[in-house]
Amino acid sequence: MSKPVSGDFSKTAGWLDWFDGPAKPAFTLPAGAVDAHCHVFGPGAEFPYAPERKYTPCDASKAELFALRDHLGFERNVIVQATCHGADNRAMVDACRASKGKARGVATVRRAVTDEELQSLHEAGVRGVRFNFVKRLVDFTPKDELMEIASRIAKLGWHIVVYFEAQDLPELWDFFTNLPTTVVVDHMGRPDVSLPVDGPQFELFVKLMREHDNIWSKVSCPERLSVTGPKALDGERHAYHDVIPFARKLVETFPDRVLWGTDWPHPNLKDHMPDDGLLVDFIPHIAPTPQLQQQLLVTNPMRLYWPEEC
Repeated sequence: MSKPVSGDFSKTAGWLDWFDGPAKPAFTLPAGAVDAHCHVFGPGAEFPYAPERKYTPCDASKAELFALRDHLGFERNVIVQATCHGADNRAMVDACRASKGKARGVATVRRAVTDEELQSLHEAGVRGVRFNFVKRLVDFTPKDELMEIASRIAKLGWHIVVYFEAQDLPELWDFFTNLPTTVVVDHMGRPDVSLPVDGPQFELFVKLMREHDNIWSKVSCPERLSVTGPKALDGERHAYHDVIPFARKLVETFPDRVLWGTDWPHPNLKDHMPDDGLLVDFIPHIAPTPQLQQQLLVTNPMRLYWPEEC
């Protein structure tokens, strides 16, 4: 059943709505697990979508996100500002405030943001800002503006989340390595998983993390990266199996600097919408030991987003 978008909005043609009725995962998450990358969309009637947006999604409310959290077995969420809301963080902030301390946020801000507004975001649970370099999703923001924002949020102890595509890493390298905060890379820098895991493209990303211990990575979104897709090919191969070597390499090489998230409600997918229960069952294939699972899902996100509880 197609999901609505409320308010005076029409969904982008061909938009894939998030999956109803996700499976209960076979993998039992460790106590205190954090879904460290998810979003809320609207509802548009309450939190209008940004005029400059590149897409209009279906609504995906905080209540639906929290119901998914409980169904999958997570205890907490990190809610990342969706590009369809631009720098209007009200939907994300509302979800964080409603979570009763079980959610943190990653905001989008512009140069004009005031210190008072930053402090208000901090009090709501925001602990980072996102810089998006994916040209099909956002308009270009000058790097001097981003660096100015970075220096201001560093004083609050926040970090920076960066979203880019693998082919753009060489031109972004100097900017990333000069940021004055912890830097969290979305989705492993979107590698081309049809290329070798030890080939030059992914090795450049591994080099970035190896040489800069303030850089972390989310090992999420196999559904965005996979060529082989969601269907298990045989008894030995899991869905999205071509992504496993890439994510597992980062988890095993940098176990204290990796995070995982569902990416619910999965914006801008073109060919299929994943079952979030199946995504949870992907985790033990990339973090094969209880110790690695604990670091990926509990220790690392708690250290970054709830350090006062560690």
